[in-house]
Amino acid sequence: MRGLFLTIHTDDKAMKDMDGAEGLIATMGQAARAAAVELATATAERKHAALIGAAEQIRTRIPEILDANALDMQFGREKGLSDAMLDRLRLDADRLRGIEDGLRAVAEQADPVGEVIQEWDRPNGLHIQQVRTPIGVIGVIYESRPNVTADAGALALKSGNAVILRGGSESLHSSQAIHACMVEGLRQAGLPKAAIQLVPTRDRAAVSAMLQAQGLIDVIIPRGGKGLVGLVQQQARVPVFAHLEGICHIYVDAAADPEKARRVVLNAKTRRTGICGAAECLLIDKATDPALRADLIADLVAAGVQVHADGELAELAGTTPATAEDFGREFLDMVIAARLVDGVEGAIGHIRQFGSQHTESILTEDDAAAARFFAGLDSAILMRNASTQFADGGEFGMGAEIGIATGKMHARGPVGATQLTSFKYLVTGDGTIRA
Repeated sequence: MRGLFLTIHTDDKAMKDMDGAEGLIATMGQAARAAAVELATATAERKHAALIGAAEQIRTRIPEILDANALDMQFGREKGLSDAMLDRLRLDADRLRGIEDGLRAVAEQADPVGEVIQEWDRPNGLHIQQVRTPIGVIGVIYESRPNVTADAGALALKSGNAVILRGGSESLHSSQAIHACMVEGLRQAGLPKAAIQLVPTRDRAAVSAMLQAQGLIDVIIPRGGKGLVGLVQQQARVPVFAHLEGICHIYVDAAADPEKARRVVLNAKTRRTGICGAAECLLIDKATDPALRADLIADLVAAGVQVHADGELAELAGTTPATAEDFGREFLDMVIAARLVDGVEGAIGHIRQFGSQHTESILTEDDAAAARFFAGLDSAILMRNASTQFADGGEFGMGAEIGIATGKMHARGPVGATQLTSFKYLVTGDGTIRA
């Protein structure tokens, strides 16, 4: 894992003033815990006001944020980031409007804190309610994407949690500019600025300190590549919501509508190649029309995708013979693996072997095939006749997401505000005693 986080400022003032990384995170963690106490009882109106205020700040500070992003893009190019990673890092006016819209969307959602999940009466005279409550302090560690600063901050605030953000070294300037907007929103709403904190250093020691911050941080959410998430899962001493990789498959069944299949496959791979919902493997039923197979591959090749094809598909023009390493690989680039499989059972078997339980899609008009695909796989998100690029909290109506969780405990799939809550039981009696 060496080299995952690039240490730039070895003489960082914040690190010196707070006795290194452990002191820095301890100070931030203590401030976050104090803020979390206040947020737990903050009204929905104040949280709404803070998010709307932050959105307004994003809108009015577009030139300032773009200037900061230009510095990060230069740093990323010098660091040798791939085109896909640079695309993750890049901000423009449209993407900033998307961040603003995301903040407003989260602001308008129902406040999950205090929601009664279920309630019931017992013969012993007790009335019991299960009620949503904040988790406390969330740590988010992420790479490249500066928009996560706004998404994570907004969702944490909406769910009544304080958050400590540690962005990637390459996105430091952009994240700081966006964070300033979030803090101004908090100030305007009369909420503690420590509710949303950004680690002010590129030193990777701060990451290790966050992972060891038991008693200060309640859960860690990593958002990035396999190296980052694997490091977090190995070293964390606090619970982790994570997925290791987004190895998303798209399966074209013999009963697929050709026009739909061509449109969806191309979008699933090429819309944005650097996101975790991008399709990384194309599986085609051996029983499909050979003309459709050829069209699917030709569409990808024409779009500039390198198709690493296996078996008969490797005979099609423009493909490159696949190697064993191409399957079960997250390319995050204009590259896709492709092979023929023996129907829906063959697709299920391949995905079980090579998938990461993130997102899979079946393209078919056969209800029975779709039902078998859904029943036979246990990925966090399963789709039918839809692009895997929809694996996104915003597209699910959550306004934004912190990430896609593929574990089976607590949160699964897009992690939005509701998924950032726990619950407690409120039990009411009337002088009730137990016999």
